[in-house]
Amino acid sequence: MTSTSSPSSPSTNPFIRAAPSSDLSPSALLSNTAVRPQTAEEMYGAPENFLEIEVSNPITHSSGRSKYTTYDIHLSTNIPAFKLKNSVVRRRYSDFEVFRDILERESSRVNVPALPGKVFTNRFADDVIQTRREGLERFVQIVAGHPLLQTGSKVLCAFLQDPSWDRTQWI
Repeated sequence: MTSTSSPSSPSTNPFIRAAPSSDLSPSALLSNTAVRPQTAEEMYGAPENFLEIEVSNPITHSSGRSKYTTYDIHLSTNIPAFKLKNSVVRRRYSDFEVFRDILERESSRVNVPALPGKVFTNRFADDVIQTRREGLERFVQIVAGHPLLQTGSKVLCAFLQDPSWDRTQWI
């Protein structure tokens, strides 16, 4: 059997990409695709779904011989799974540990990320607190952004949005 065209030519084989054009001007790029320009509302309006979470404002507390640091969790979203559009709650590291344990028990289908590790020396130094704050922020952003946890977790919204959240109710 003979073929009149080469099987590897871009015009006959849909899986072979044509050589890229050397003209990368916006008009050349738009002429090669069927893309319509965005409207001002699409460019500058609120996104369809957004979730912004920030862990900030670490405060170290002393109570007798006990010393610990708490953090604010600022949440702003329009995702319907969350009860409030904007919230701020204060949590300590041990609250995050309990929260993570509950998430692991609630959902065996989700790989819950690790928390930043415990620190035993200089744990109240500014750089140590800042590193832990960044790790807690990454953890919360990953967990809160997971669609299975947004729809299936009973503890997620309570931990992130309820100022009177009590870990003993969940253990």
